[in-house]
Amino acid sequence: MELQGKRMLVIGAGISGFAAAKIAKSMGASVVLSDAKKEADTGQDFSELREQGIELKFGPQTDEILDGVDVVLVSPAVPLRIPILQTAMQKGIPVISEVELAYRLAKSPICAVTGTNGKTTTVTLLGLLLETRFDKVGVGGNIGIPLSEEALRIGEGGCIAAEISSYQMEATNAFRPHVSVVLNVTPDHIVRHGSMEVYQQMKERMFAEETMEDYLVLNYDDERTRSMEERAHCQVCFFSRRRELEEGAFLHGDRLMIRWQGKDHALCRISELGIQGGHNVENALAASLAAFLAGAEPAKMAGVLKSFRGVEHRIEHVRDLDGVPYYNDSKATNTDSAIKALETFPSHIILLAGGDDKLTDLTDFMELVKERVDELILVGNAAKRFHEAAAAQGFSEEHIHEVGYSMEKAVELAHDLAEKPQVVLLSPACASFDMYGNFEERGRDFKRLVNGL
Repeated sequence: MELQGKRMLVIGAGISGFAAAKIAKSMGASVVLSDAKKEADTGQDFSELREQGIELKFGPQTDEILDGVDVVLVSPAVPLRIPILQTAMQKGIPVISEVELAYRLAKSPICAVTGTNGKTTTVTLLGLLLETRFDKVGVGGNIGIPLSEEALRIGEGGCIAAEISSYQMEATNAFRPHVSVVLNVTPDHIVRHGSMEVYQQMKERMFAEETMEDYLVLNYDDERTRSMEERAHCQVCFFSRRRELEEGAFLHGDRLMIRWQGKDHALCRISELGIQGGHNVENALAASLAAFLAGAEPAKMAGVLKSFRGVEHRIEHVRDLDGVPYYNDSKATNTDSAIKALETFPSHIILLAGGDDKLTDLTDFMELVKERVDELILVGNAAKRFHEAAAAQGFSEEHIHEVGYSMEKAVELAHDLAEKPQVVLLSPACASFDMYGNFEERGRDFKRLVNGL
């Protein structure tokens, strides 16, 4: 992408916006970074950008900010519907995402992963599997590392594993991974996108530009992802935890297997995987198939699958205390993700849930809570609705506890109640913004309190 002499306007002072502004400036562009917040309210240090000569504008974004602009780059947190972006598009000014910028800068193939749940675990594992084939491997995107920075760092001769969110797809038009993976699609981010249909369209945009030289890996067991084959213009490959496939990645008994062009490649047994739970079997199948299609050899994958222990905040074991294990699953910001965590443990769970309520349906979640949870401890602004939903499913009122906006009280109560063979699990089924800046902050606070018991 030629940026020399261009004027770029970056909207949104997040991680992606910072990275894009610095890269564009280094490539000879004149750069303005704008955020609708006051500078003091962003919580960011802009000294590095100022030193590089990047112009900063804070507060209301009026049309004058578009004067002389050649391209607008929008951060994922900023929706395309805001007035300044609508005006830019009406004026014919290209509006792109940082992911789009990364693709245009990349000189190595990209393996991109999206889905409502499991993205970070799958992308992290995929990066490790790709290292068995490539000397240079990048891992970036929604995982917290700007994809554009990784694209430049890797250069030629490597491979890049990218975590892609629906937000990042809103402002893309040419993004074309060599291998794309869609893990699952369940209700989430409906407030941002307006409907489940639009949310799914954003997921599908990730593979819209792929050709028959590229691959799309889909979850056969998920009806929404399975149907995406009908709209793909590339080679489609499936993975399945529930049935043996004629081609793709699946379970043969208790062994993970890849079948491709008439040949079977055994990987490892479920019991040998370093990550727990049926959903993580799916993540391992998806990552293995994507790595295989990118050129990795199955024989070299098994060791990685056995040694990989997952990532922080995803059913992360914190400690055992008095024979009771404590798990941090703060990344479970929706009910589908929390259901997967509950399915990991057969019963006797003390569940810490609640937070910033996404107002999604709780029926399936609470049915499983009734089946597997001994004590339900609720925090945050979702506590009342979760309480009512649990009671409506027949969960005993005696075992429902609301503790307000205090993680400390929740952990102390869990400790007071817990005894072998129970497990204590933080899996909120909610966002974190009523009590914390993000799910990472929530998870680390939980771990701090647990380790302090």
